[in-house]
Amino acid sequence: MSLWTPGGEHEVPRERPGDGAPPGAPAAGPEGPGGEPGGDALADLSPEERAQAEAMVDEMNEVRRQLAEAPAPVVVANHAMGLYELAAIHLSQQPPHLLEARLAIDAFGALVELLKGRLGPDEVTLTDALTQIRLAFVQLSGGSDTGSDAGQAAAGEGAG
Repeated sequence: MSLWTPGGEHEVPRERPGDGAPPGAPAAGPEGPGGEPGGDALADLSPEERAQAEAMVDEMNEVRRQLAEAPAPVVVANHAMGLYELAAIHLSQQPPHLLEARLAIDAFGALVELLKGRLGPDEVTLTDALTQIRLAFVQLSGGSDTGSDAGQAAAGEGAG
């Protein structure tokens, strides 16, 4: 696993089975991640950079813990709404970015339609949002799959 910091990308050792180190702690001994030679991947950092890297690892671990506790339908619905927002952003550009919007709408539709009956209490909201963004796409594209994006006529694909 690597960690990006303003000083660059750094390898972060993972806990190895049987070493008893907490997650995110440097691997014991002269080996790096996975037992590979290379030593402590954080050794070349200044104390401030090391503290920042360790804080980022702790923060990532906390986010992972929170995600593990959240019901999957809630997390999937949140990601699906991110695709809706992406489509809306591309449709709101002047001129609209129809190819980009279509991809986001198709991905959003794939999630909502493939997971029908499994999205929990947000399913009705997601289905309504999908209908609305598809309608907006059709209205902005003039009912065709060509539009203001350069080269869009050559794409030859239908709207989501």
